[in-house]
Amino acid sequence: MNVGTLEGLRDEILNEMRAIRAMRPGTVSEQFLTGKRKGSKDTIRRGPYYLWQYYDGGKPVRERLTSDDEIRRAREEVNNYKRFIRLCKEFEELTGKLGALEREQAASDGAKKRGLKSRPRNRRRSRG
Repeated sequence: MNVGTLEGLRDEILNEMRAIRAMRPGTVSEQFLTGKRKGSKDTIRRGPYYLWQYYDGGKPVRERLTSDDEIRRAREEVNNYKRFIRLCKEFEELTGKLGALEREQAASDGAKKRGLKSRPRNRRRSRG
């Protein structure tokens, strides 16, 4: 890959990041509660109840989602967050490759310049 290609790929990633309008970390999960009916030994399962949860500074944060719209929006935003993290990693990898390529080119250009202008160090000038 050349510098122009890598820069183009980085620009595409940045445009994808800009297109994300809302995101949130964590997961959306279904919960079911079990219990017994009054006057019966049978257990029943109630649910699903939807929960968005994530960790903030090591502490769990949870929010019950009650409407279909909240559930849909939370799932979309969690997926956007995961996509954003993937894009960040791709951007980091491409930037590393770009830096390595530019360092390689600079070293190559520097060697060419030094080769054309420098004299061998082991030769002594004659004083004549």
